[in-house]
Amino acid sequence: MRVKNSVQTRARRKKILRAAEGYFGSKHLLFKTAKEQVLRGWRYAYIGRKQEKSNFRKLWIKRINAACHQNGLSYSAFMNGLTKAGIVTKDGHGLNRKMLSELAIHDPVAFKGLCESAKKALAR
Repeated sequence: MRVKNSVQTRARRKKILRAAEGYFGSKHLLFKTAKEQVLRGWRYAYIGRKQEKSNFRKLWIKRINAACHQNGLSYSAFMNGLTKAGIVTKDGHGLNRKMLSELAIHDPVAFKGLCESAKKALAR
């Protein structure tokens, strides 16, 4: 006797159609179009998770740059000075850009101290 696979097939199709809820037109009704759309959506979601990291890094750099210019430094000179002072390191120890941007926003006095440390390190 031949074994039919209807239970697994229906479950697989229901999973895709549930993921396609809210899509326009036949994309939430027909299995083939729903599957294409869901797979495309998952692909965009994966790419978006990678892009989000890049976008946040750009935002942090812009915030740090704005705070540096208020203290008379450019971003590149500031980061170079912090690296020479040993406050920022390449291996991930020390302050990272996220922490620096938070300091720039919430604690301008501490950020000004970092700017002074960077200037001293650059003067050496």
